[in-house]
Amino acid sequence: MQERFETFTMLINRISRNIRKIKNQEMAEYNLKSAHISCLYYLYTDNGLTSTDLCERCEEDKATISRAIEYLEKNEYLTCESKTAKRYKSQLVLTSKGNEVGKKIADKIGAVLREIGAGMTEEERKEFYRCLAIISNDIELITKKHEHKVTK
Repeated sequence: MQERFETFTMLINRISRNIRKIKNQEMAEYNLKSAHISCLYYLYTDNGLTSTDLCERCEEDKATISRAIEYLEKNEYLTCESKTAKRYKSQLVLTSKGNEVGKKIADKIGAVLREIGAGMTEEERKEFYRCLAIISNDIELITKKHEHKVTK
């Protein structure tokens, strides 16, 4: 059991760390961090989102996304369509600079996904993602049960 736990956590941590490294290495020339890259990617692929949408897509908390949006807006990667509506409900869209970088991010993600999946068949990949989703959902249920116990 201990070996299973150690293997699982080590592999998940290594994957997560290497994803962050790839993001940071590829976007170093733009001085972008991991959260910035995720925001740009989803804004590019979805053609504009709200802050709330980005929190859901990026699986990040409001504070992280808020800081990322502030940075990206200040550095002219995105703009907020509405200056009057509540900020978190306002549509965020990429500028031409943001679209250019968003395309590079999307292209790089596509290339990386092709590379990391080269040793798997399509059926193996589908099964892997199915199993990963089950594990993710189970872990989320466990954390929610624990949160529920703590609040009682």
